[in-house]
Amino acid sequence: MPTFLHQRPLHGILSDPYPLSPRQSSSSQRQISLFSRTGLIALLSVLLILGVILPWTGTPSIFSATKPASLAKWQQYTLPQAVAFVAKNKTVIVCAVSQPYLPFLSNWLISISRQKHQDKVLVIAEDYATLYKVNEKWPGHAVLVPPAPDSQTAHKFGSQGFFNFTSRRPRHLLHILELGYNVMYNDVDMVWLQDPFPYLKGNHDVYFTDDMAAVKPLDHSHDLPPPGKKGRTYICSCMIFMRPTDGAKLVMKKWIEELKAQPWSRTKKANDQPAFNWALNKTAGQVLERCGHCFDY
Repeated sequence: MPTFLHQRPLHGILSDPYPLSPRQSSSSQRQISLFSRTGLIALLSVLLILGVILPWTGTPSIFSATKPASLAKWQQYTLPQAVAFVAKNKTVIVCAVSQPYLPFLSNWLISISRQKHQDKVLVIAEDYATLYKVNEKWPGHAVLVPPAPDSQTAHKFGSQGFFNFTSRRPRHLLHILELGYNVMYNDVDMVWLQDPFPYLKGNHDVYFTDDMAAVKPLDHSHDLPPPGKKGRTYICSCMIFMRPTDGAKLVMKKWIEELKAQPWSRTKKANDQPAFNWALNKTAGQVLERCGHCFDY
C-alpha cells in the first residue's frame, strides 16, 4: 500500500482514551459507530462518490485504474498492425514468449541490440501479462494472437503445455509471410554472438540450422542433411528465416498439417520439432532450402 494512504489506529479515530475536557469526552460518546446502520450508509456514500461520481467528472480517484486502462488498448492490437509497426525493410524478427520466460527474453534482446537489430523485433506474447509488460516498456513491440493459453506456468519440454505453446508458432509465421514480410524466428533461450543476416546468402525460401552434426567448415554443403535413424532429419526449429515466397508458405502449411497428424498424447509426448523436420523432408523437392549450423551464428 502506498505510504500516503497510511491508516491511523482505529482507537485514535473513533475514541480518545485521554479526553482533554468533559465536553470532548461527551462528544466522543455521541460519535457514530462504523458498524451501525448510519455508519454503513455513510461509508457506502463515500465509496459511491469516490468510485463512481468522481471518475465521471474527471476528478482523480483512488479507485481509478489508470495503468490497466492505458494498457487495455493492446488487447485490440492485431498481428498485421504489429508487423507493420516494427518491420524494417519488410523484415521482422519474431519470438514467442510467456511470462515465466521474460528473463530469457531480456537476455535475447540485449544480444540483438548489440547487433543493432532490436527495432524490428516483435514479441508474440502468449499471455496478457507478457503483452502488458513488454508494451509498457516498449510500446508496440508485443502482440497477443487469441486465444491466449490458459496457464501462465513454465512448461517442461515434452509436456502437453509445451506442445500447445509451440504448436501455435507455424500459424503465426505463416500469417506474417502471407502479409508479405520476411520473417526471422528465434527461440529466446539463445543469444546472438554475431549478426546472422550476412550469412543468409542466396535467394532461398527457407533458412534453418542443423545442431546435431559436428561443427562444419564455412564452405560446407547447405543442402538438407540426410535423414537419421527415425527416417527424418534433425533440424532445429530454434532459428528460422523465411522470405514471403510460395515455397516458404508451403513449408509452414505442411508443418501445421504434420502437427495435426502427430498430436500430443501421454504415450507419445510429441513436440513441434519432429513435425517441422517432416515438413522440410516432404517439401524438399519443391522448396529452395539452405541449411546452416547453429555455431555459424
